[in-house]
Parts: sequence; C-alpha cells; structure tokens
Amino acid sequence: MKTGDPVSVIDDNLKGKIMSIKGKKVTIEDEHGFRYEYNAAELILQQAEIYEQIKTVHKKELSKPVSKKHDKKPFVLDLHFEHLVQNPAGYNSFDRLFLQKEKLLTTIDYCRKNNLKKLEIIHGIGDGVLQQMVHDVLESQTHLEFQNKEILHHQSGTVVVYFR
Repeated sequence: MKTGDPVSVIDDNLKGKIMSIKGKKVTIEDEHGFRYEYNAAELILQQAEIYEQIKTVHKKELSKPVSKKHDKKPFVLDLHFEHLVQNPAGYNSFDRLFLQKEKLLTTIDYCRKNNLKKLEIIHGIGDGVLQQMVHDVLESQTHLEFQNKEILHHQSGTVVVYFR
C-alpha cells in the first residue's frame, strides 16, 4: 500500500483513498472528505485491473422443456362441413347439422378419454344455426367450461372449451 491508492475497509461499508501511512496505522479519506484511521490489516486495496484480466463467459440460456401434458396448444375441431365429408353437395341441411353434431360429440368424448384440457371448436360466423347447436351441446355437457374467443360471440367463429 502507498499514498493515493484506493482502499476499502474489510468490516465496514467504507471506501476511500490513502492519505498517509504511519507504521501500521493508515489514514484514509472517503469521497465526502472525512478522514478515518485504521490498521493496515483492516484495509484491502481496490484493484480494478484484476477484473480486467478475467474473461467473461456468456452461457446460453436453456429453455425448460414443456411436457405434452402442459402443452398450451388446444386440440382443434373445424366443423365446416367441407372438412368433414368428401362430397358436401350430396347432403341436405338437416343431415349436415346432424353430422356436425355427431362429430362434435365424438370429439368431446375423445378429449375426455385422452385427458386433453383444452378444445377449440371452429364453427364459423354464418347465420348462427351451427353456432347455436354448438352452444346447446356444450351447455348440456358436464365438467367443462367454454367461452367465445371474442368478447361478442356473434363476431367470433370459435369457442374454446376447458375440461375439468
């Protein structure tokens, strides 16, 4: 240690600069101009150059794996009739609605058997017949909650179902 060196006190939250050394007694001055006297054994040199020699290691952050059980993507069921059958023109409106309802019920059973937590049903906007049928079926089921994706359910073509 020599006069002018920056030091810090071991057992105190105090830093300063050495003003004088008399034997084992060292006088330091803090940044506010106050002077303190300590034994040389109670002080440590602040050497910024020792930190310049140490290379910083940047480690890549690992993403935590997500289990299939906690996967946030819902199971999706599209009830548009052209996605359900090969030849949609060969059915009348009653048969179409009946097949869509059967597909909805079998999908709900499938979700329950496979312990799926979330189901997204796409019914489209249309004139509301299919939408009303979906809501009627969901209201008749137990141990599930459902909500429209949009605030105004007439503007939304989807319903999200949560299984309990």
